[in-house]
Amino acid sequence: MLLLRNIAQIVTLRGGPIPRVGSSMSELGIIENGAMLIRGDRIVWVGPTKDIPVREPGIRYQTLDGVGLDLLALPGFVDSHTHPIFAGNRVQEYELRIQGKSSQEIAASGGGIASSVEQLRSATVNQLLDKAERYFRHFLSHGTTTIEAKSGYGLRLEDEIKILQVLAALRERNRLEIVPTFLGAHAVPEEFANSREEYIRNIVEVMIPRVAQEGLAQFCDVFCEEGYFTIDEARSILLAARNAGLGLRIHADELAHSGGAKLAAELKVRSADHLQWISDSDIEALKNAGTVATLLPGTAFNSGMMQYAPARKLIAAGVPVALASDFNPGSCFTMNMQLILAFACTQMRMTPAEAITAATINSAYSLGLADRLGTLEEGKQADIVLMDVPDYRELPYFFGVNHCVVTIKKGNIVINRLEQP
Repeated sequence: MLLLRNIAQIVTLRGGPIPRVGSSMSELGIIENGAMLIRGDRIVWVGPTKDIPVREPGIRYQTLDGVGLDLLALPGFVDSHTHPIFAGNRVQEYELRIQGKSSQEIAASGGGIASSVEQLRSATVNQLLDKAERYFRHFLSHGTTTIEAKSGYGLRLEDEIKILQVLAALRERNRLEIVPTFLGAHAVPEEFANSREEYIRNIVEVMIPRVAQEGLAQFCDVFCEEGYFTIDEARSILLAARNAGLGLRIHADELAHSGGAKLAAELKVRSADHLQWISDSDIEALKNAGTVATLLPGTAFNSGMMQYAPARKLIAAGVPVALASDFNPGSCFTMNMQLILAFACTQMRMTPAEAITAATINSAYSLGLADRLGTLEEGKQADIVLMDVPDYRELPYFFGVNHCVVTIKKGNIVINRLEQP
């Protein structure tokens, strides 16, 4: 049993609609000088410290006391778009972007996704596990307790299965909660450059049935973009995934106005991600479909694109907005959701309250996990992070610093920097 008490602010996010849209994204349900009781993996009580409903709680419960520390408690971040299984980095592409090369130019010269595919195919399972575990510790240490994790750097059956099996192994041996997504439609591999129809048929007829039969993924994603997969190709892949029982996600309108958001609305996919180039009619279609708009400002920032998704328009229209890191070796090499909040606020003009909502309950909703994640209230899973700031607005304001001092996953303290000298 665990007790948190004398917490300067507890951001509960309780009591509002799910998902949060419009003005409800600003309703954080803050408790000043708050406390929480945890039994097993569940929160059993949340309220003011003076109202703790247990006699001698400091004796009966393991206690984290925030007296004099000015701590902020909020739900663990749910990072709903990551690509965490890869073998090497692409730091050379970082320099090329600085020199003015576009993603399309880098890909045309053999870089981009193709570079990561080559590296991954030659890596062993143990090499991938070791690398991923190091990154997963960074997720936890920065306050992320759940991630969506995509395949997509294998692009042939045995290597896509290898990635998903690595994720399955990590789910058993790592505190970080993982929601696996099949992204065989990340790019057309070089060996199918002259027969892309055959590769798409391979995804639809071989890969998706195998992934679904073995229960290796909960979602299927497609990179719907010029130079990758067309609207018609993406539709056929996503329909095959739906028929196989997988949930649907899509990379849409990242590099140009490609029509991916409209396809997302047509198929009522759970999440449409990126969305830098969407139109007003796309926004209306997403709203009517109930699709979550998952925005990835870290990618726009790090790629130097300076074209960000229209967060204010999406929120005003009543589209549920989520935030995620897009952690990957090419365009956004960070696991720090605190930094993503800062980008969301300064570059997309989201308020700190909206950004926190987008990175917790709305991201959880996009993964079908809002029944147990994303808020701090009785009966919810005890995924809690403590930050060394007294006011939630300081998370994006005091940026570039890791404020996470304690990470609690399923009621277990997995990171505790308060104990460090």
